[in-house]
Amino acid sequence: MNIRAKIFGGGTLADESLLRAKKSKGAVAKDLQSITVPREARRANNSRGEDRHRLVGERAIVLHKRRKHEVELINLSGGGAMVGASFPAKLWDRAELRLGKHGTIECAVRWVRDDRIGLEFAHETRLDWPSDQVAAMLRQVIERSFPEIDFDLGEPSTAEPATASQETDENRIAKRHPLIWSALLHHDYQTTKVRVRNLSRTGAMIESPASVRVGCEPLVELSDDLSLSATVLWAVGDQVGIRFHSPLETSALAATKPGVASFNWSPPTYLNLIEKADAEGSHWNRLSLTELRKELEGFLKH
Repeated sequence: MNIRAKIFGGGTLADESLLRAKKSKGAVAKDLQSITVPREARRANNSRGEDRHRLVGERAIVLHKRRKHEVELINLSGGGAMVGASFPAKLWDRAELRLGKHGTIECAVRWVRDDRIGLEFAHETRLDWPSDQVAAMLRQVIERSFPEIDFDLGEPSTAEPATASQETDENRIAKRHPLIWSALLHHDYQTTKVRVRNLSRTGAMIESPASVRVGCEPLVELSDDLSLSATVLWAVGDQVGIRFHSPLETSALAATKPGVASFNWSPPTYLNLIEKADAEGSHWNRLSLTELRKELEGFLKH
């Protein structure tokens, strides 16, 4: 191309353009998916959110009938887990899945086949405080968040002290309540709504739809008035273990508002792959708010 000819004549702009038109690479206007971006390297791992439930090489501990069993974690998500294990288990046996510090989940066996066991997670948030503190805190939560549930403790009871078996049953209040705590997790310049699986004075296990980095220091916002700084200790699938920088007291938790677990919960699809468990165990012996109120009344009278 002769630039001088283009400026002073001897040719027309129609004859030859200064900038030649680029050849189309197949991109379509207003469709970002039509643009191909070449990769300089292959993926080191699969980071797509929908595949995070499938695990490779992850191990955990299952406590079943007071015996510990090391198992392989095959799937792990918000509703349950599929594990590879050889210990004998029956439908609706109770067990605990231990993922790490602050990471114990109460489970029920949903199906068994060969060396695979499907575990369904308990629905409510597990509260790891002494039973008397949990009972007092739950009463405050119900009074503040569910005022339609009335308490009538009446006169102090003169009944004989509870037997060991009664005390054991009362200790299960913390595991049988129907309440679920949620929180906002502020981390890595984003905010994620998470479900609180376990909660104790020193830490928690949360269920997060977004990936959370081990070692990061998020802010856990349980309510407008209660936020706790923490450190992420571990992350497996959707489940994340965190340690609080300052202790969480039950008096502070009593000022938060939980939700109520639904009886119409749907398990993840991989828990329904093999066989249907009988419906008797599906309610987990979970109390309604009214039933919880009655148990708390009896507990607090002692």
